Amino acid sequence: MYRRVPLPSTKPDPLSVYRRLTPRDRLLMSWLAEHYLLSTNQIGRALFTARRTAQQRLTILHRLGVLHRFAWAAADGTPETSYLYTLGPIGLRRHPTAYADPDNLGLKAPRSSIDRAERIVHSRRLHHLLGVNQFFVDLHAHTRTQPDSRLLRWWSEQHATAAYSGTKRTTEGQRRIDVYPDGHGIWHAEGHTVGFFLEHDRDTEDLARVVAKLRGYEHLARYADTRFPVLLWVPHQRRETSLLRILHDVPTRMPVAVAVHGDNPAGPVWALTSDPVRRRHLHELPSDPGPDGYPDPPGEHRPDDVDELTDT
Repeated sequence: MYRRVPLPSTKPDPLSVYRRLTPRDRLLMSWLAEHYLLSTNQIGRALFTARRTAQQRLTILHRLGVLHRFAWAAADGTPETSYLYTLGPIGLRRHPTAYADPDNLGLKAPRSSIDRAERIVHSRRLHHLLGVNQFFVDLHAHTRTQPDSRLLRWWSEQHATAAYSGTKRTTEGQRRIDVYPDGHGIWHAEGHTVGFFLEHDRDTEDLARVVAKLRGYEHLARYADTRFPVLLWVPHQRRETSLLRILHDVPTRMPVAVAVHGDNPAGPVWALTSDPVRRRHLHELPSDPGPDGYPDPPGEHRPDDVDELTDT
């Protein structure tokens, strides 16, 4: 018996939005699941060639429920920040295990994307997160003009801490290792691969506290045979000079490099504490992953590897 095809439903299909997501949209959602938030400027710098195109696409994603956005206003009502984006209900549905809270890792998972966004909005570490993310955004921007370079890994503080801290089985038995990097990456350029730990400094801690953070990295180098450079990314020349003076001639198992905030951390801006005169590119810093080599990084795309990242 012949059956007529049912008429299409007039109710909106909650899954139809997935059909409208581009590879660039999916990459952005994965970043926001790992790193909490990014600004319009950061997203535009990493993934678009025109700011206007970035704004238009982000507005569409916001209206589709893929992203939430918010901004701070100054006392006179003028914008203090550009829009800051985090995962919306659709984005969180796609990434249900996204990191939930930048301040309290022990909190229960949020009940909704709004709950998660509220935690991020009120985080005391919000500006620190944006600064850390800017470092990696600038590396991504560098890869778009330098085809031989790649950011093979971009891990958040929570991800890196979980991977490198804890009780480890070593050649000397069980050892406790505690490192809390602001970020961890693997960078490749000109045939060299460098793993690194980032310490993003905003001049809010005294120098003794900054130096004390290096002890955990020393234990990692000693007991786990991982020798990635620790990058001290500082806000001004005076801070850099002070750290280089304090750490000069202090033997460290883990290489330590210092540079002042700028828009090209891949460039020749890094001074090793063991050789503060010469400035090195990021890919020129010494890096030894240990006997197991560099673990296979997750399948993270470069922006220019994705067909729909061109602004057309």
